[in-house]
Amino acid sequence: MTDAHPGSRLPRRHVVVGMTFLATVIGYTDRVNISVAAVAMKEQLGWSQTQKGLVLSAFFVGYMLFMFPGGWLATRVGGKRVLAASVLAWSAVTLLTPLSAHLSFAALLVARVAIGVGEAGLFPASYELFGRWLPAHERSRAVARVLSGIPVGTVAGMMATGWIVGRFGWPAAFYVCGALGLVWVVVFQREVTNDPAEDPRVGAEERALLPPSDAGAGAANVPWRGLLLRGPVVAIIAAHFASTWNLYVLLAWLPSYFRDVQHMTIAGAGFWSAAPWISNFVGTHLAAMGADRLAARGVSVTVVRKLAQCLGLLGASGFLLPLHDVGSPEVALALLCAATGALGMCNCGFPPAMMDVAPRHGALIYGVSNTFATLPGIVGVAATGWLVDRTGTYAAGFALTAGVGVVGAIVFGVLFDARPHVAAPVGVLAE
Repeated sequence: MTDAHPGSRLPRRHVVVGMTFLATVIGYTDRVNISVAAVAMKEQLGWSQTQKGLVLSAFFVGYMLFMFPGGWLATRVGGKRVLAASVLAWSAVTLLTPLSAHLSFAALLVARVAIGVGEAGLFPASYELFGRWLPAHERSRAVARVLSGIPVGTVAGMMATGWIVGRFGWPAAFYVCGALGLVWVVVFQREVTNDPAEDPRVGAEERALLPPSDAGAGAANVPWRGLLLRGPVVAIIAAHFASTWNLYVLLAWLPSYFRDVQHMTIAGAGFWSAAPWISNFVGTHLAAMGADRLAARGVSVTVVRKLAQCLGLLGASGFLLPLHDVGSPEVALALLCAATGALGMCNCGFPPAMMDVAPRHGALIYGVSNTFATLPGIVGVAATGWLVDRTGTYAAGFALTAGVGVVGAIVFGVLFDARPHVAAPVGVLAE
């Protein structure tokens, strides 16, 4: 027996999750392709290292500044509209990146900021859709699947961009990535509706599982004080900040660590730096299956979220600390795979927790939380580089990252409570 409509191969909610996963893969491919292409761009366009650094960091300016507006818009006009517009916008600008680079350095910076603005709507819009389309017992797996698009997009983007640049030149990498996004928009518009009640392909069995329809219920009279100034939301923000500090530091510094400390070639450092993100993908999905099984067996959602988040952060911290004493690349890789695998558990902690505490306002919480959580992309990465320069080793940088993880775990463990805290229409929170 299936809960899909007779004319559909999959339940419609799975199509929604699948499309948001693909959007995440495309988004992270477009985010990291500049990291590889910039090597060739620097040589052709005559950039200094400072200019290259500005290009790589410009994305985060737009991403951070428009994260909260993205959440507000998704709540106001619906996740489908915002997600489609976001992918369309960043894909169009990705296509125009080569033209921008040839026009002027300033035009390229504007393009990278614009891509950040576009991608800022990705996760808030996805969460708004999930609040409409997902029953509570499927949130961990759905969020894990979408967030697993981060390592998939990162690895795919780095590997594919290197091959494309080598065969066809650096502009081709942006043309291919941008075109993929435009194709996604066409398919998404055809396959996904904003509200299950508007989709005739939703079968009766599936409709019975979904939250009651209240299209636009989250758009007006947002209870800001009750939404944000609560212990569980503070816990989510702290855990999100600590998790992305780990994520961004590892994304930025793993190749340099393997090159500088383990004395690998540049090609070898890049290849080995991809392996931990495969571990992250596996850790995310194993944790998701375990989290939903625990919840199905009657373990409280609060306990499930705390286990995933706290074990993930503490595990990642514990595996990072011994790295400075490791003289073998194989042992270093094993520790880093264990750290990123543990970090994948966090995807079953704070992200679904946003929908637990406020199903109809998850997009807003994500917008606020990820605004703070983008700061490590600037502060954490820069602080790690400063510590490496000052100390001559990576030990202090990894220790700081581990310390941030421990603090985040403590705050989440003490303050988080999964019970809904924000008033919503009758039936929305009674899951």
